[in-house]
Amino acid sequence: MNRIDRLFETGKKNILSIYFTAGFPHLNDTVEIIKTLDSEGVDMLEIGVPFSDPMADGPVIQHSSGTALKNGMSQKVLFEQLKDVRKVTDMPLILMGYINTAMQFGFENLCKKAVEVGIDGFIIPDIPLDIYKEEYAPIVKKYDLRFILLVTPETPETRVHEIDEASTGFVYMVSSASTTGAQQSFNDKKQAYFKKIEDMHLKNPTLVGFGVSNKETFDAAAAHSRGAIIGSAFVKALEEHATIKEAAESLISKVKGK
Repeated sequence: MNRIDRLFETGKKNILSIYFTAGFPHLNDTVEIIKTLDSEGVDMLEIGVPFSDPMADGPVIQHSSGTALKNGMSQKVLFEQLKDVRKVTDMPLILMGYINTAMQFGFENLCKKAVEVGIDGFIIPDIPLDIYKEEYAPIVKKYDLRFILLVTPETPETRVHEIDEASTGFVYMVSSASTTGAQQSFNDKKQAYFKKIEDMHLKNPTLVGFGVSNKETFDAAAAHSRGAIIGSAFVKALEEHATIKEAAESLISKVKGK
């Protein structure tokens, strides 16, 4: 069974998924970050493929992406780093990137390499839904990968259902229409949006991302979904702490309130 499906089928709540940019802070940190977050009890990981123009990302992740590219990170290097990753973790692993880099690599080749190293799914936020369904979904299905699509507070209900129908694994519920970045709290309007999506009873489970950085935002996100995705807060922690372990422990402490 696909590891993403397996995680959600356990019925687990308060799922914690963490994003990091491959190749940041240092080129060869990828596997160490995965091992460390696994040991800290994180449920799922989103591995960011650095790109020169990451349109959905805020300044923290944009900076990490630029640094990773300068460090020499590429999809070829990343797959080489991940070739033995299933010896160190059984967590669901998702690649998050942009259509430009996927097309440069060749989408079917990307899927093939992903399966070879044990990747479970993709998030590619800039593929239009109709094009995904026509051109890419059959390839994703062929390789039994999961493809996670995003909804925002501005997504009409009919479109939410279309996105849910096309998604596999889960639906990524973006907390706002802006770019990624840590927030200290979610206002009533955002929490009403989370509840609205919850009340639509989608076929896929949902996770909330963008802005989750502490216990307050994590709990607010998890109240109306299966959990949350944290990105900028962890990437920032990697830059602020001397070791990967210290960065992970600091973030988990803030999110879990320990």
